[in-house]
Amino acid sequence: MTAGKIDVLVAEDSTVVRMMLLHLLESDPQFRVIGAVGDGQAALDLVRSNKPDVVLMDIHMPCLNGFEATRRIMETDPVPIVICSATANPKDVVVAFQAMEAGAVACIEKPLAWGKRDFDALAANLLETLKLMSEVKVVRRSVRTRPDSLSASPPVNRPKAPAEPSTVGILRNPAPVPGTSNPSGASSATVARMIGIGASTGGPQALQAILAGLPKDFPVPLLIVQHIAAGFLPGLAEWLNQTAGTQVHIATQGTLPSPGHAYLAPDGLQMGIDAAGKITLTREPDASRLQPAVSHLFRALADRFGTGALGVLLSGMGQDGAKELKTMKDLGAITIAQDQESSVVHGMPGAAIELGGATHVLPVEKIASALINLTARPAEKGS
Repeated sequence: MTAGKIDVLVAEDSTVVRMMLLHLLESDPQFRVIGAVGDGQAALDLVRSNKPDVVLMDIHMPCLNGFEATRRIMETDPVPIVICSATANPKDVVVAFQAMEAGAVACIEKPLAWGKRDFDALAANLLETLKLMSEVKVVRRSVRTRPDSLSASPPVNRPKAPAEPSTVGILRNPAPVPGTSNPSGASSATVARMIGIGASTGGPQALQAILAGLPKDFPVPLLIVQHIAAGFLPGLAEWLNQTAGTQVHIATQGTLPSPGHAYLAPDGLQMGIDAAGKITLTREPDASRLQPAVSHLFRALADRFGTGALGVLLSGMGQDGAKELKTMKDLGAITIAQDQESSVVHGMPGAAIELGGATHVLPVEKIASALINLTARPAEKGS
């Protein structure tokens, strides 16, 4: 950072949009724009010569597109990269998520013009995301033999210590990690019947890593609330289906969830489960004002399945789902929170850990094996 300011590089091929983004950034005294370029190669060159704190990266650009520029930056001079997309076209969104898999830390919707509906909210989200992501400590990606190959378990983007409150010492005697040796020989007698997963910023990468680690015959359905910009969900589902192996669907009213399938809560709807075990979608407001809300899903699973539910809270800003994960645990359900080291943002899982709501605190690369262990029949778990 320069004189306490956040140094930003803007990569955007549209001159009009680039000027709008520059005006927006320069209106906030916390930012200093160190460069504004119109193509991916220029972004790569500027990062090498004058490393910014964060890059705001468009998808469609000449010379190198947003994915390829991100991939090369993360292999040579890694910095936090926020993908900014103006379109919810599923094919474009898939490219955005590929860029996240290549190392970008977040994907946000681009505010296009003053006066347009939701412009103020989108602009505020852009500024807030850039501030938070500038604090993320990223790691260098290894050079791939195939530039367009997709990794099931991407390296971790680790937040700097000041970004989130430390969780060291919160769990002094944590429960044994599922799927690892347990000296006492104890194991959970409860077999999970339904899994709920909540995620926000950093969630798509975590979801991809988890779903890619599950076998095709995984015996339990997964219900997922992922906070994401409106219209981006179909692209997320398509990307996960392409890379994770698990069949991913956007949930529909009255669907009976199938084992081994994952169901994403639709934009603007709360996802729950009824007495018959079918998915319910409603527009009822949540105390968090989020639709969909992780808190709503976790409450529904706690009410419907009790000890047979399993809750997982992944990387994300805020506290959505933290109290409800604690409720699930208090009712006897197994709960998992992503650890700080593997979270892009540890807000949601960190809040759950502080409340004592996590049975297990795990790095993202161990969550899939934990889910496999916790959904196996007792006879399948061995001694």
